Amino acid sequence: MHDERYPIGEFQCPQSISTQQITDWIEQIEALPQQLNKLTAQLTDAELTYRYRENGWTVRQLIHHIADSHMNSYIRFKLALTEIEPTIKPYAEDKWAELPDSALPIDISLTCLEALHRRWTVLLESLSNSQLKRSFHHPDTGTMPLEQCIGLYAWHGAHHLAHIEQALTLKIR
Repeated sequence: MHDERYPIGEFQCPQSISTQQITDWIEQIEALPQQLNKLTAQLTDAELTYRYRENGWTVRQLIHHIADSHMNSYIRFKLALTEIEPTIKPYAEDKWAELPDSALPIDISLTCLEALHRRWTVLLESLSNSQLKRSFHHPDTGTMPLEQCIGLYAWHGAHHLAHIEQALTLKIR
């Protein structure tokens, strides 16, 4: 049975993460802003209200959520690179998606994502093997090595890109 919450499936991290896998994931992170821009360039205000499933987020909320989430992740990477396994603070992403800034035009978050992903890509490409093993502690999920987080956020971008494609196909309001 297809779970519409996970159109590309849930994230599955390989037991052993190769250098090539890291490179592929970084390329996916780097490409996401351009993919989002291309997919949303001609959307109307009505299309931005489409949902990928009943009671799911709108296309507009998804775009703003990706920016919120990836900003948080970027900061978590920097914390892990400058501190010894810091404990990060989770955030209530569902509540963030309801805040007034989630109703802003999507170009604000798309522009933010372009700049953020440029910085993030430069940081990720610079990481040594030992830095890739650094980690942070997430109170809900435990220790998160950076190499695994690169994969998680490559998946996260693709996951929400698929949600937007699904919303534009299903046209649920």
